[in-house]
Amino acid sequence: MTEEKVAVVTGSSSGIGLLTAVELARNSYRVVATMRNLANSGRLEEAAQKAGVRERIELRRLDITEFDSLPEGVEAIVRDHRRIDVLVNNAGFSVAGFAEDMTLDELRHQLETNFFGNVAMTKAVLPVMRAQRSGHIITITSVGGLLGNPMLSAYCASKYALEGWSESLRIETHSVGIRVSLVEPGAYDTDIWERNVVIAKGSLDPASPNKERSQRFAEFVKSRAKHRRDAREVAQLIVRIAHDPNPKLRYLIGGDAKIQVWLKRLVPWRRYERMVAKAVKIDP
Repeated sequence: MTEEKVAVVTGSSSGIGLLTAVELARNSYRVVATMRNLANSGRLEEAAQKAGVRERIELRRLDITEFDSLPEGVEAIVRDHRRIDVLVNNAGFSVAGFAEDMTLDELRHQLETNFFGNVAMTKAVLPVMRAQRSGHIITITSVGGLLGNPMLSAYCASKYALEGWSESLRIETHSVGIRVSLVEPGAYDTDIWERNVVIAKGSLDPASPNKERSQRFAEFVKSRAKHRRDAREVAQLIVRIAHDPNPKLRYLIGGDAKIQVWLKRLVPWRRYERMVAKAVKIDP
């Protein structure tokens, strides 16, 4: 009898993590859906119930910034389910604000979660997959891991770091049966734009030299909200990667993301940076 495949999804209380947990469950995976606070599990439970897969999703508390607890958490999953076939590194958030207004502590907090937290979770799972000689590690980065965006310097730094680390990891682990892939979404309708955004304190300071530019940028973000695509597209892509025995390293998804990358590659830099600054309203 074929053993049931097990997927672990971090940051599954909302957004791409929630949708991915449901999609994996719909595709016959036993899903361990983790989140920092189980009190926030209501949306996932409702979505899973509606999709008829609630019995295939197990909720567990896990905070990827509590580094020392992650190996024990992974061991508990393996004790209960015997294996981990897929790890979806989704947990993360965004610090927004001009680099000039951001403190080093805010930048460190961004990197502690988006980079070190995801690295620590991956390292906790690697021995399990090495012993199995199989496993998929799917990490959600962003188009912001391929190009810098104004007001998101800390977020982009964390995603660039994940991109480089994961690329190296893929080369190191491919021969032992572990497949490492990156999913790089553009602007999708998720909580990263609302509940999961932290505004740098300096950007809220009335004395900030960037106050007016920050306000114009905020207006730009609000004006683009209606153009964000359904994040189910990303969740469905993740399931396809999980099913693929030999997935690619990078999966760029979203028309806006593809256009941005294309422009950066083809347009001379000086022209490109003027185009971006004008588009997001930070220049007069």
